[in-house]
Amino acid sequence: MRTPLIAGNWKMNGSAALVEEFGRAFAEATLPTSLNVVILPPFPYLEAARQACDGTSLRLGAQTLNPLESGARTGEVSGGMLREFGVEYVLVGHSERRQLFHESDEDVHDRLLAALGAGITPVLCVGETLAEREAGRTMEVVLRQTGYVMERLEAGQRSRVIIAYEPVWAIGTGRTAKPQQAQEVMAGIRDFLAGFDHELATGLCLLYGGSMNADNAAELLAQPDIDGGLVGGASLKVDDFLAICQSAG
Repeated sequence: MRTPLIAGNWKMNGSAALVEEFGRAFAEATLPTSLNVVILPPFPYLEAARQACDGTSLRLGAQTLNPLESGARTGEVSGGMLREFGVEYVLVGHSERRQLFHESDEDVHDRLLAALGAGITPVLCVGETLAEREAGRTMEVVLRQTGYVMERLEAGQRSRVIIAYEPVWAIGTGRTAKPQQAQEVMAGIRDFLAGFDHELATGLCLLYGGSMNADNAAELLAQPDIDGGLVGGASLKVDDFLAICQSAG
């Protein structure tokens, strides 16, 4: 049985006050028992978030990491550093990192390995642009991104990965893949994973991201191959994020 996961990617947003607000709200909230909830604030708020999450159901995640353990990499953060702050999850390969920081599939693979080495669960983000979807290349792109990483991992490493499908054209645009469109891609990812191992395919947690909000979450999460969500803008609003979490129960 796959445990649902709702992860809130704050991107370069938030404040110390918002961290405290989330801590208070989740300390009082009653959530489904079989649900993991993660917030991924910017680096400066990790310690405040760790303190605010203490005693609540919230777990802590980060938005990226450097593949090196240490060194001359000004502005970068390693997996070991994140782990010291109680980080349990980290995004790798988010489309904004691929596009704005030119991270290649190889870069994503290296970051994912660094996360595993630090004892942090990597959330591998994959997804196609609008041009790629309109050209009928959705599955080609998604499976290339997935396959580049998964084919280079050992069996025991693959089972520790979470995959998030985020159609790039739906991120922050207000446009959302229809539940049937999202399910089709998620089923394709799961079928691809079955080529490695049937148990891996049935057991791996798959998330949908791309303008998931309180209004559409229930229908998306009802799809058989969608195990949770990677939430962007709606994760900055406590009530909306709580509503999405309730939809996953």
